[in-house]
Amino acid sequence: MIKNNYKVIGIMSGTSLDGLDLAFCNFEVIEGQWSYKLYFSKSVTYDKSLMQDLKNSFHLPSIELLSLNNKYGRWLGEQINEFVSENDIQIDFVSSHGHTVFHQPEDGITYQIGSGQEIANICKTKVINDFRTLDVSLGGQGAPLVPIGDKYLFSEYDFCLNLGGISNISFEDNEKRMAYDIGIANMVLNHLTIPQGLSFDNNGDIAKSGKRCEDLFNQLNQLSYYKQPFPKSTGYEWFKDKVMPIVDNSEEQFKDKLCTCVHHIAYQIAKEVKKSSKPKGRLLITGGGANNTFLVETIQHYLDDKIEVVIPDKSIINFKEAIVFAFMGVLRYRNEINCLKSVTGSSKDSSTGVIYNPN
Repeated sequence: MIKNNYKVIGIMSGTSLDGLDLAFCNFEVIEGQWSYKLYFSKSVTYDKSLMQDLKNSFHLPSIELLSLNNKYGRWLGEQINEFVSENDIQIDFVSSHGHTVFHQPEDGITYQIGSGQEIANICKTKVINDFRTLDVSLGGQGAPLVPIGDKYLFSEYDFCLNLGGISNISFEDNEKRMAYDIGIANMVLNHLTIPQGLSFDNNGDIAKSGKRCEDLFNQLNQLSYYKQPFPKSTGYEWFKDKVMPIVDNSEEQFKDKLCTCVHHIAYQIAKEVKKSSKPKGRLLITGGGANNTFLVETIQHYLDDKIEVVIPDKSIINFKEAIVFAFMGVLRYRNEINCLKSVTGSSKDSSTGVIYNPN
């Protein structure tokens, strides 16, 4: 039933494998204007076993991957039930991004695990997921998807930058929403810190203590992905095949590698912002990287002073993607456009997502 108010749980698992984000939101539309309220949110850290399963999913034989799809779906359903019970809430449905295993849109392939049917059966509620496949089948990148939320929920900002495992940006240009994956972000930083026994570099303090190494900096900046035209998106495969060898083969010290990677991330972001037709404005930064003080400072360093970097409160930093995927579910439920061809490069706008009912 089409209505003007929806209570939805959005769930998001990012490429950086830092855990599952859950956001319980209320969305309301009045005369075509959308608004939202985030009531409850939670992050669940993956235990070592599940993290390893997800990290290795890229290499699994097909039968084992399908089994993990169901297993992870059941785990997601259990986390959602616990979240609902903890906060004593009632929902209209769940909207799930899933965990991306493959993303090769140039070959018509994208695959996120976390079975929607398993979630629906465990939670006894409707579930909407698989938001990328339709767009890829229409010739699009299937990414990024968050810009639809930027357009309707965060329109007061000129640029919306997300710093997850991958960095991506969204902005209006000549009355069209433009968005794409810029390149690496937390994925490479976590790749460096985890072998040192650190989940992440708190505030970027270790990176700040290092120095920018020009050879490594230049090698990273020469990666061919950065020269590709829009629209474009990337993922773990690119990082593994192209970025990881450069970083791993470098003989620089740990802290200097970290510092150089921060500079590389910031430099590429600033370069893309400066390409836009807007000479000034406000840049909203969300995602885990917004908590990295040194990274944020370095982004501001490479940007013109006319671009103001805005760091919102922690709830938006940490849960914006979960909020937007909840919103994508609302638009799909209403059979309204939630994926823009101007962003993904597909042949047409679409209302994407698969709806599962509980059995």
